[in-house]
Amino acid sequence: MQEAAIRCQGLSRRYGRIEALKPLDLCVPRGTIFGFLGRNGAGKTTTIRLLTGLARPSSGEAWVSGVETTRADSAARRVFGYLPQDPAFYNWMTPREYLDYVGRLFDMSDARRRRRVAEMLELVALEDAAARRIAGFSGGMIQRLGIAQALMHEPPVLFLDEPTSALDPAGRYAVLDLINRLRGQVTVFLSSHILGDVERVCDTVGIIREGELLLVADRSELLDRYASNVIVLEIDRDFLGKLPSFIKRLQEQHWVSGVKHDGGQLRITVSELADALRMLLPLVVDQELQLTRYEWVRPSLEEVFLTLSA
Repeated sequence: MQEAAIRCQGLSRRYGRIEALKPLDLCVPRGTIFGFLGRNGAGKTTTIRLLTGLARPSSGEAWVSGVETTRADSAARRVFGYLPQDPAFYNWMTPREYLDYVGRLFDMSDARRRRRVAEMLELVALEDAAARRIAGFSGGMIQRLGIAQALMHEPPVLFLDEPTSALDPAGRYAVLDLINRLRGQVTVFLSSHILGDVERVCDTVGIIREGELLLVADRSELLDRYASNVIVLEIDRDFLGKLPSFIKRLQEQHWVSGVKHDGGQLRITVSELADALRMLLPLVVDQELQLTRYEWVRPSLEEVFLTLSA
């Protein structure tokens, strides 16, 4: 078992009668990109605030890189970086000035501070904007600067709370590419409700619903576990007249458990994949149909999430 970068036991938080986070046991291996997935209000931000010591738990304990963070120990802030969902900066500063300011907060020497400022500006592709006022930055630039400030003191763990939720496609692409390039350098705890983002960059996924952790699994293992055998056929429009007869023949097959169709597209759920792969195409030929698409479809993380969080 890999050494844990983030660990918590029985971590919970109540606000009056509301149980924002039910007792949580979690272990995130060092060096992974961990996706914490849930609907809005599921408890993702509460969890991050507890793990980083920004909120006190009702019960339980948490450790980041071996340092307990639930006791508000000032030493803990050196072992992680944190980017909140809505980061705020001193807008009259430039990125170079702001990162230098962050370095001073961590008592970094002049030489180390200058080196890290240059490294961070290059990492987040803000070198050309280093002397511009932050006030004029786009959303994507703000998020990239936020990641830079969170990494300025070289922490082993990085917490990102919904880093792409307010970005346009270009901004999301740039931020996700940056997160992907951090793989193996730091442990990333990424909370999000955007399933495509998590599926793209995360090694391991945890799903939370109404304050309760439902599961934690490797991304590929999760998709395999909830895989459904579905074959998609698209019938050439010149052959659509034969579709009702073909659907009827499909429903008679022992290896077919369901058929859905939308126009000329058929989505066939099968119970015995080997039989389906062997017998489907001969059935198509027998019905004298012409296909424009034949595909075995794996489930997406979105399908798995909707199944588990319903």
